[in-house]
Parts: sequence; C-alpha cells; structure tokens
Amino acid sequence: MTEDLEKGSIAGSNNDSEVSSEKDEGSHHRDMIFEKKYLPSLPQKKEYTMMQTILLAYQSLGIVYGDIGTSPLYVLSSVGLKNPTEEDMLGILSLIFWTLTIIPLVKYVFIVLRADDHGEGGTFALYSYLCRHINFQSKLTIQNTRLESDANISFYTQGSAIQSKTKKFIENSRPAQNLLTFVVLLGTSMVIGDGALTPATSVLSALSGIQSLSSNITTGHVVFMAVVILLALFFFQQCGTSKVGFSFSPIMFLWFAANVVIGVYNIVAYNPTVLKGLSPHYIFKFFGRQGKTGWEILGPVFLCTTGGEAMLADLGHFNKRAIQLAFSFFVYPSLVLCYAGEVAYLSKNPGTITTAFYSSIPKVVYWPMFVLATLAATIASQSMISATFSIVKQSLALGCFPRVNIKQTSDKHEGQIYSPEINYILMIICIALVLTFKQGVEIGNAYGVAVVWVMIITTCLVTLVMLVIWDTKFPLILAFFIPFIFIEGAFMTSLLNKIPQGGWVPFAISAFFLVIMMSWTSGRSKKTEYDAERKTSITELGNMLSSSNLYRPPGICLFCTDLVNGIPPIVRHYIQSTNSLREFTVIITIRTLPIKTVLAEERLDVGKLGIDGVYRCLIQFGYKDPQSFNEDGIVASIVAKLRETAETEEEAEKLGKAFEKGVVFVAGRTILKSKESNGWLSHFVIDYLYRFLQKNCRSILGSLRIPPGRFLQVGMQYEI
Repeated sequence: MTEDLEKGSIAGSNNDSEVSSEKDEGSHHRDMIFEKKYLPSLPQKKEYTMMQTILLAYQSLGIVYGDIGTSPLYVLSSVGLKNPTEEDMLGILSLIFWTLTIIPLVKYVFIVLRADDHGEGGTFALYSYLCRHINFQSKLTIQNTRLESDANISFYTQGSAIQSKTKKFIENSRPAQNLLTFVVLLGTSMVIGDGALTPATSVLSALSGIQSLSSNITTGHVVFMAVVILLALFFFQQCGTSKVGFSFSPIMFLWFAANVVIGVYNIVAYNPTVLKGLSPHYIFKFFGRQGKTGWEILGPVFLCTTGGEAMLADLGHFNKRAIQLAFSFFVYPSLVLCYAGEVAYLSKNPGTITTAFYSSIPKVVYWPMFVLATLAATIASQSMISATFSIVKQSLALGCFPRVNIKQTSDKHEGQIYSPEINYILMIICIALVLTFKQGVEIGNAYGVAVVWVMIITTCLVTLVMLVIWDTKFPLILAFFIPFIFIEGAFMTSLLNKIPQGGWVPFAISAFFLVIMMSWTSGRSKKTEYDAERKTSITELGNMLSSSNLYRPPGICLFCTDLVNGIPPIVRHYIQSTNSLREFTVIITIRTLPIKTVLAEERLDVGKLGIDGVYRCLIQFGYKDPQSFNEDGIVASIVAKLRETAETEEEAEKLGKAFEKGVVFVAGRTILKSKESNGWLSHFVIDYLYRFLQKNCRSILGSLRIPPGRFLQVGMQYEI
C-alpha cells in the first residue's frame, strides 16, 4: 500500500501555493473541508480518585522506579577511590544526596512532569506540545499536520506566549526548525538505546556480587546467568505492562523496604553521624581535597539518577500524580537512607568500596538480599523497556519511524502497549552488550552517557516550552535553565571522559536508530512534496470523469492519500491505468494531530468536491488513538456522514445502496527514486536506506486492519 498510509498517520502539506492554485482555477467548488477553521476539541482529562492514584503509585514501583531504585547496586562501587577517608565518603554522600534532590526530585517531579502532552510524556510528547503552538514548516519537520486555516484556531493560539519573539524566530528560521527536529530525534534515539543499556547494566551489577563469595564462580558463569534472566524478561513483555506491574510491584516494594531497614541498621551500627554528610559544604571540601579526581568521580555519582528520566517517558502508562506521589514519599527517602547506610559502612571499611553494596549487607541476610537484588535488577529493566515502547508508538504516529506492530495490552489504560519487533531488537542489542563487555562497570559508563544527554535535551525542550507556551517570566526561565544546564553539563563532561571505557556504546546505538529515523522522515517529506507539486486539479479530474469511455461500476471506493489540499497524482494514474472509477469515490486523508486523542464525534469531516460521485473525507486521529478501518466502524460512519451531506434524497439512497454492494480500498504503492543529478547522499538515503525500510516495514494491512479482500494497490514511481 501507499506510503500515504504507511503509518496510518498521514502528513499534511502546509504550502500556501497549493491552496491558492486550487482557487485560481475559478471553480466555485473548493476543497471546502480543508479550508474551514476546524480542529477537534480537547478530550476531557480523566480524573482519578485518591485510591486509584495510590494503586497506580504502587504499580509504578514495578514499572517506573525499578531502574533508579537499583542504582545502589553499582554507584559507590563505580567510584573507584582507593582507601577513601571518612571525609571523602561524606563528600560522596553529599554529592549523591544533592544530585538525587536536584535532578529527579526538583527537576522532574516538580517541573518537567508539568510539561506533559495531555497525560503523555517523553521527548515526542514535548515536541508535539510545541507543535501545537509553533507553526513548523521545515521539510525535515516531523509530521507537519497543520493547515493554513489552523493559524487562528484558539487551540493553537492559546496564551500570550505564542506572540513571543522566540516563537516568531523559530517559525521564520528553517535552520532552527531543522536543529530542533534533529535534537528531538537524537533524544528519542538515546531513550531507545536506554531500553537496551538498562537491562544489561542492572542485571550484570546484581549478579556480579556472587563472585565475592567464591573464586570458583567466574565471570563466564555470571554472564550465562545474565543472558538467561534477560531472555526471560524480554519474553515476559508480551504479557503487558499491567500484568508486569502487578507482578513486579510487590518485589520492588520489598526491595525498597529491605534497603531502608539495612540502611538504618548500618547507620546505627557503624556511623550514626553519617547523616551530617547531607550538608552541601562537604561537597566543597571534597573537591578541595580531590581536585581533578573529584571531577572524574562525578560520572559514577551521576549514575544515582539513571532511571529518573523514566518518570517522564513512562508518564502515559500511569498519571502524573501517581508518579509524583510514589517518588516523593517512598522512592526518594528510601534511596537516601540506602546510600547513607552504605557510606556509614564504608566509612569504617573503606577497602570494600569496590563491592560496596554486597559488603554492607549483614551476612545473615546476604542470600535473601542477593535473590531480591537479582529480581529487582530484572525489574529495573522494565522502566526503560516500557518507555521505549511508548516513544516508538509516538514516533510512528508522527511519521518518523518505519511501521512496526503495536499491541494494546490493557483495556483500562491506553498507554500500556507492547511492540514485538522493538522488544526483540532491544533483546538482541542487550545480550550482545552483555556478551561483549561482561562487566557492569563499562556498560554503566555507557548508560550514564546516554542518560545525561537525554536529560540535557529535556532541559532544553522544557525551557522552550516555558518560553513559547507557559509564558513564564524570563528570570524564572533563567532560574531553571542555567542551574540545570550547568549541573548536567558538569556531569556530561565527566562522563565523556569514559568514552574509551564503554561510553561510545550509546552513541553507536543512537546513530543506528537516528539513521533509520532521519532516512524515513526525509523520504516521506520528499514524497509529500512531490505529491503537492503534481496534484490533480478538480477541473482535470472532472474532465476525466466526464469521458464516455470511463467505466463507473457500482459500489464505493475509498482512495487513501496523505495530501491534505488537492488530489494526489496517484488518482490520475489509477484512472488512466484502469479506465474506471467506482460510482462513488471518497478521497480519504488521515491527519494525525499533535494531541493525544480526538473525540469520536469530531473524528470525521466530509464534503462533496463538486464532481458527481466524488467526495473528500478528513479523518483526524490523536497520536494515541487506535487507527483502523472496518465496515462496522469508521467506514459505516463515513457513509452515514456522506448521506447526511447529500443534496437530495435520491443521492442519499444511492449512497446506501452502493454501501450494500461493497466498499473497496485503493491506495498507491509509491516507489521513490533519486534523480541522476542528485548527489551521492541523496542516492544513498532514498535509493537504499529509505527503500530498504519501506520494503521491510510492517504491511499497512497490519496497522490499519483493512480487510484484505477489499484492498487494491496501485504502483507508481516518483523520481525526486
């Protein structure tokens, strides 16, 4: 089927000349439904009771907080200081405490989670949030779905910030739009990479502790156990987020509780005064003593925040209040006490820092904690795997990722999904990392690099949201941007020092996914541009249909296209090739809006083109809406709408009879070919990368669920 429907989410042209060319024909039959000022109302925000929120907060322990909750397994052991003094350990505790407080708690819980897209989180949610307020026109922009008539719609113009200089600058600067698109795709690629790095880091770190018990347990044994556990984890994903959450949440609750108990025990037994290390002045004293070594330690310290970005990425699986509640009142204090307990033990036993977590566990509970740590580390992987599924679905809906299968795993929570293809890709990458590095420390370095870049990108996007949407006062914007970009920048410079020791891995993984996304986005944008430049005019279509040689069989033809204004060249090609067109033909455009969902009563807008038997239909989805065609659902709704707009009872009756005789779906299979005059990069991207992705992505029949017996495909080559 055509790339017009390659994703079930079709990009619209925003070229003013396209609209004016239709008007210049002198015909009073305008493409009326695409000129009107129309945009669906926002869906009502779902309200949760306190008990529902508490239940979701509990469930989030097994989905969102597994990663950050298991960071004590490897943070202190990654520091690398040899025989640190008690003052050094207090400085490290202070660094960990204030890093946890400033980034996950202050930044994410109290600020970033406010920048949700109607309950949806992640890099793409931030981007779509911006798209509703900034008119992106760059060819590389992800899925530009705005119409010319949208400019004055209150939804796009709400708030005085839309008049800001920043907004105007971005709208008038193609380089700025291209840069923002690239940053969004880079951040998305990094998050997808986290879905493979997190399981490898967490599971290896948990299992490596067993080597301290016996010299007979080798690294090979640990790697084998890690591979087995990871295989089980990824195969378990098909059960769905809800079942996974209820299975994992009791374990994570027990994990946090056990760490609190052990942490308090270590504080009381080894160093009751260790909590004085929460004072920030110990940070300055630490850097004064350690100098460059202190800067190098920032990288391992930053690992205490890994998994914090999952709070935003997994927002669609739960709700904002539940995530805030769980972290503020349970996860955060548990982590602080756990790290304080480890430091209290290490202040008296500095030689055991390389095995900090397991050495600080009382011997009597070693084995129960080892089993619990292994289970918790397995669960830790779930947060970024779930986040990856969410962000891939968003990228599919916004037209910048080759089509993969997305399965809904919960009837109650629409954000809970599963993608088999993405799941197995992550599994292969994850196991390859474990077999290659065999050590949690090196993979941890890679994971830290990926996370810090995701957090820096999030800081920049949220700052832009403050500028152009929230209309935040400029001093407050600076109060957010400057401290966080400075702190995260400091961590980033330290982590870049780890590139030779595994830090290059996230860049390699991100480059892989970034090439895929950029190639797909570029190919689709060029195809849409080609359609717009060579569209069929209403006058030309009318002349073709008036020919006495044209056969008009009974029934209804739904012709799918992604061109919002005008009729695509594939329609002309179809008529010329078959010399026929159904008695009633509806040219359908699916428009995916930069909002989460569209109300059912506002999903369809239909109108007559002024040609006998030819109609236009605009179908509008949010990027979270399921998109499918079936005669009992959306097709019947289209016919009902057409009958409502019929000018005569006879026309309405004919439409009803045509529907009874059958509906056929027609779409084009467009093959792109780069012109000989183009450079080598264009040939490589279009003729090889994009065409390979197009041939190997999932069939449109799978994503839109069109009945196979009613589907007709028409091939056409575009030389671009």
